[in-house]
Amino acid sequence: MGIIRNTIMESSGSPNSHKVVFEKEGVYLHTSSKKNADQSSLIPGIVYLVDRGTETTLEWRPLEEVKGNAAQFLFTKKDTSNSEEVMTFDPGYEPDWAVISTIKTRPHGDATGSRPAAVGGLSPGGSAGSLHSFSVPLSELHSLRRSRFSLGRSFMVLTSRGGGTFPALHFHRGGTRGLLRALQRYVILAPSPVDNRLFLVYPHDSSALSQSFDELQMFDDGTHDLVSRFIQDPYATTFGGFSKVTNFFRGALRPPDSALGRPAGSLGLAEDEPEFELISCEAALGPRLPVQRAEPLDKWEEHLDPEGRVLNPERVKEQIFRGGVSPSLRREVWKFLLGFYPWESTIQERQDILRKKTDEYFRMKVQWKSVSEEQEMRNSLLRGYRSLIDRDVSRTDRCHRFFSGNDNLGLTLLNDVLMTYCMYNFDLGYVQGMSDLLSPILFITQNEVEAFWCLVGFMELVHHNFEESQEAMKQQLIQLNILLRTLDPELCDFLDSKDSGTLCFCFRWLLIWFKREFPFEDVLKLWEVMWTGLPCANLHLLLACAILDSQRGELINSDFDFNDILKHINELNMKLDLEDLLCRAESIFKQLTACPDLPVKVQAVLGLFSPVEAPLSDPSSQSDPSSPQSESRTADSPSQPESSIEVLTTPPSEP
Repeated sequence: MGIIRNTIMESSGSPNSHKVVFEKEGVYLHTSSKKNADQSSLIPGIVYLVDRGTETTLEWRPLEEVKGNAAQFLFTKKDTSNSEEVMTFDPGYEPDWAVISTIKTRPHGDATGSRPAAVGGLSPGGSAGSLHSFSVPLSELHSLRRSRFSLGRSFMVLTSRGGGTFPALHFHRGGTRGLLRALQRYVILAPSPVDNRLFLVYPHDSSALSQSFDELQMFDDGTHDLVSRFIQDPYATTFGGFSKVTNFFRGALRPPDSALGRPAGSLGLAEDEPEFELISCEAALGPRLPVQRAEPLDKWEEHLDPEGRVLNPERVKEQIFRGGVSPSLRREVWKFLLGFYPWESTIQERQDILRKKTDEYFRMKVQWKSVSEEQEMRNSLLRGYRSLIDRDVSRTDRCHRFFSGNDNLGLTLLNDVLMTYCMYNFDLGYVQGMSDLLSPILFITQNEVEAFWCLVGFMELVHHNFEESQEAMKQQLIQLNILLRTLDPELCDFLDSKDSGTLCFCFRWLLIWFKREFPFEDVLKLWEVMWTGLPCANLHLLLACAILDSQRGELINSDFDFNDILKHINELNMKLDLEDLLCRAESIFKQLTACPDLPVKVQAVLGLFSPVEAPLSDPSSQSDPSSPQSESRTADSPSQPESSIEVLTTPPSEP
């Protein structure tokens, strides 16, 4: 049936008039994610943008429904001002992994529960296809995501302000750019500062830009305590309610309130580029060169001067980064890595430090030990900490010989050190996961005082992971997203298509530094490598990229949906090759830093300049995470801040 411009009008003098300002045929719903899905799993239809006078709606109708109600349209001459070239009809399939979701029967037209508004008097018919019709007022539209796969076809996913997601619209014959061009007459389309495939929708009334995160991200009933549940039980929450977790972080990764500032039409897309190519050829990464691991640090005395000072701490750290520490030296070396002993301290000074720190530790321990049961009954906070610690200690590394069995001294020390840490940092207190951080340290030191102060040093690095706001965890997921989109936009497309693009399945990895993902002995080596701060402070993010890179083929070539991806990632624990992943992580770092046009935000994640110059913690300062920047990484050329909101004016023509 070709593209027909339809104008639906009531008789003269009628209070209402409906005008179809955009229509595109060849827009399909995919109802199957199976590789061998037949044509019956595709529902052809037409997408409309309808100006109803008081509001404008975005609508999709099955072709069968439109044909059945064709008599209700008043056809006019084709309007060529906004039309696009009619392409030869090709009902072929998208790549299997481009299928967004299985389409469920929708008795309601939008996330708010209303029936689809009729197009020019056209109401849903009785056919099965009409059950998939939907209509959403632009005022209720929160965002739209447009992605493109290898066959050149695009799909678009719409999300309402209520958090509902509509069926993915697959544009088999092009048209996404034309739709964006039409939408921009009625709303502001602002590319997300985190993902330039994602457009946030704002009314032309600029006051909407000041809406808070809380107003834009609404949880379903019963999920208001999600963050608190993360803090109390991150493992159960992470693997028990991931659909809600994803919605939470999806909203968190879309900072809505920023000022307009970039030049009109600045989308990071050249006119002649294919749709949404994430990295231009200028910023293309070079080859990823292999790296080799080295032998562990096994000679300590040769690194000390006659008074016991470490002669060259950077050389020691470099050797540890390359190969770890010999097990016989860990008890001594870890105290330097975790700040218990200064690198420049002498043997005598270390003895003095140990005496002082021992006295300080036992003074704090006496504080909670001397609290009577009657006093504790009136101290709900201390009582809560004790209860959480008792529960977690009883299930921490119980398969390890140091913590196995009943009446185990290791468990007693684990409990006492954690309770004393509550007295040391009462504001933070105890949060689940901290027992996982302490147990390897306690096993290596086998000394209560040394374990405590090493835990203090470790917590200086990761305490923000356990803060109630979870801002640091959200920030790390943003940074991981930035790295992965620069390294592998195709993998990100796949994860986006499965509602996994926020990488929330990596939450546990980052929270406790992969403690649950590797065998105990591997964790000892991994942590000492990461404590060196080499090659950058965010080695844990590079390691996460390395794990996803190692699973790339299995993910992309699978029929996995969201739950399957989550299950697959969860089942990787204790099956990962640490040495291979450390090599991959370092190789990724070298590949990125060798890129002459590395995006500024990637440079900041890798620590190539001070965060003060381009703060990643402020979402409003973030631009396209992967578009090449003109700023040099030299000290002579400081980066310039950019606004996070871009206004869509005229998208490039569709290829």
